[in-house]
Amino acid sequence: MKKKFTFNTLVMIYAVVVLVAVATWIVPGGEYQRETKDGRTLVVPGSFAYVQNEPQGLGAIFTSPIKGFIQAAHIIVFVFIIGGAFSVVQKTGAIAVSVRRMAGTFARKPHLQKFFIPVMMTIFSIGGTVFGMSEETMPFVLIFIPLAISLGYDSLVGTAIPFLGAAAGFAGATLNPFTIGVAQGIAELPLYSGLEYRIIIWVISTASMIVFVSLYAARLRKNPSISPVADIDRERKHAFHLDNAEESLFTLRHKLVLAFFALTLVALVYGILEFKWFITEIAGLFLALGIVSGILGGLKAHEISESFVGGAKDMMGVALIIGFARALLVVAGDGKVIDTLLYALASLISGLHPIVAAQLMFVAQGIINFFVHSGSGQAALTMPVMAPLADVIGISRQTAVLAFQFGEGWINPILPTSGVTMGVLGLAGIPWERWFRWMIPAQVYFFILALLLMIPAVLLNYR
Repeated sequence: MKKKFTFNTLVMIYAVVVLVAVATWIVPGGEYQRETKDGRTLVVPGSFAYVQNEPQGLGAIFTSPIKGFIQAAHIIVFVFIIGGAFSVVQKTGAIAVSVRRMAGTFARKPHLQKFFIPVMMTIFSIGGTVFGMSEETMPFVLIFIPLAISLGYDSLVGTAIPFLGAAAGFAGATLNPFTIGVAQGIAELPLYSGLEYRIIIWVISTASMIVFVSLYAARLRKNPSISPVADIDRERKHAFHLDNAEESLFTLRHKLVLAFFALTLVALVYGILEFKWFITEIAGLFLALGIVSGILGGLKAHEISESFVGGAKDMMGVALIIGFARALLVVAGDGKVIDTLLYALASLISGLHPIVAAQLMFVAQGIINFFVHSGSGQAALTMPVMAPLADVIGISRQTAVLAFQFGEGWINPILPTSGVTMGVLGLAGIPWERWFRWMIPAQVYFFILALLLMIPAVLLNYR
């Protein structure tokens, strides 16, 4: 659903704001002409002209985040509502209990084990693609590691099922409000437009990740000595037990919560496609999800309230990064240097084929993601530049959003600077360097896949 934020990330964003303010004293001012088409403000290619810049001082450095919060208020409120709603759903225990029961079924029925990895990874991938499941995979790592070992696999497989399953969905996002929703909102695109191609990408991403993990699991069953974590698993194997008697009960309330959860998903898709719902309507739907799920789950009013507040509180890092990242655009815009920077970027890649330019956008987003581990924050930081740049170089804004989606998603699972990745590996007891070596083939594959998937987007003028 959300990604881990750290104080260093916020410091880095604000440092960039300060650097942009300094740049307004050095970089010459410039402006593109803009026009409105179908309700969207677009840069007119070839209309750039130098103008007098307006240097920004200390006042701008301290007031720009406030202006950034105001400008991005609708996105920030949206994030708070979603965070609160999902916290309430998690409080009911319906999702955790249902996953435990499904996992336990595979353990008790050997003939179903061949479906264990594909089914479970698909479930987590759905969470990643629809709601941006990320940190929420951490508790499940502790469930799936002992289960995987009991089925003849290892800790890598147990970790990969929830973590890489959700990561595949996150990278192949279809309705993820924290990446696609925010990026498209900033790019002034209809919310969740281009869904058809993203569904294809999600299928490819999920299937590819399942194949990667399944092939390793099959080789592992034949030759357990190939496991990079064999020594670790030997030490804790006897401490892992699947006690079915202690399995949490799947109550009527859990079933009601899951049924309403599924109904909400249907309403979300229908509302977007049929009524063109935007952030306000979708936020209202999630608010209803949180309240009704709490009631169906038997939570008391104060429990619903406290869970909602706790979930919204967890989104404070997202809100701060969105506001401060928008401050970058405020300073650059007020200083009249944002269009100059766009012109410089366009000049660097304008002579390249649009396919190469789009692929370079993906690479740039991947580099930025090494430092910024917020899907929403990275969208807020980069899309104000990438969206109009796409207009200038002759590719669609939807393609620019796709480049962001790939660069922000498929690289995360190996980043040592990612709080989620290191948190998952810490819970799993897997050293990062072993995980990195194991993941290299998959990362190379997904890097190449991203470059290839950018090609149809450019050729078909993806909208």
